[in-house]
Amino acid sequence: MACLYILGGRQRKLLLRREDEWNLYEAALILRLDTDSGSVETCVEYVTPPQARASANSAVLFKSASLRSGELYVCTSTEVIVFRLSDFEQVGYVSLPCFNDLHHVAPLSDGTLAAASTGLDMVVNFSRAGAFLSACSVLSENAWSRFSPDIDYRRVESTKPHRSHPNFLFELNRQVWVTRFRQRDAICLADPAKRIEIAVEGPHDGVLHANQLYFTTVDGRIVLVEPARLGIEQVINLQEIDGQNALLGWCRGLLPIDRRSVWVGFTRIRKTQFTENILWVKNIFRPGMIEKPTHISLYDIVEKRCLQEIDLEAHGMNIIFSILPAS
Repeated sequence: MACLYILGGRQRKLLLRREDEWNLYEAALILRLDTDSGSVETCVEYVTPPQARASANSAVLFKSASLRSGELYVCTSTEVIVFRLSDFEQVGYVSLPCFNDLHHVAPLSDGTLAAASTGLDMVVNFSRAGAFLSACSVLSENAWSRFSPDIDYRRVESTKPHRSHPNFLFELNRQVWVTRFRQRDAICLADPAKRIEIAVEGPHDGVLHANQLYFTTVDGRIVLVEPARLGIEQVINLQEIDGQNALLGWCRGLLPIDRRSVWVGFTRIRKTQFTENILWVKNIFRPGMIEKPTHISLYDIVEKRCLQEIDLEAHGMNIIFSILPAS
């Protein structure tokens, strides 16, 4: 696969002042990358309008996205935007008061949309026209037990720490599933007793490809799950493949090409006051390790080899959320 879309954001230029995570990024980006030639084209550079963010300094970046029928469904922290791929014209837009720290948007098989409203520990279901349909907590509680339906959470900078931190949505047998970072699993929203225990670390992406589920964990592993029995088949440690002398970064963004080839995204590790989120770094970091820049890598997960690595910081991208085929 020669061309890819990479979604994420550009970091603000910092001098001595340290920005919090929710103020760190100044623009959302979609790059088109030719993996053969290395050429990069900026397809979209976007800034959230003032009415849909908490302050002028609120971070703007694209989180995890979905492709469907020639359209690209993307989200910022407070918005869902639909782009037509042929020319990247904006053909859809939704921003609801219950959107806070969105992490993924997905068009569902019933024609509606769903988004992981991570800041509210819930999944929101809505129409493409922007009609709110329902909200489902990813925990065993009423969706509005800790939050108010009367508050515009787009104007709230952060609700951290989160109790669950839902990340990514996928469908199995027309049922919606969501990954949960804190619980280290994925659950079925309609029947939470259906659960995939990932356990090794906090998961992010959950991608169904060729009847195989692929999960990333933030510490740099790919977890393969058999959908019929919801059990782990294999855990692949990308840190071991790359060697122990480099800190790969925050692992997020996954595109399986076939049963052996997988593109994976890594974001350079940043400091955060919520240090519990990066405790895994302390377990693997050693003096002298190289901290790798934000990049994507192509892995052969059968022979356990890294086939290609592309640095994206040179092209203005400092955080990655999605890798999608540009075809």
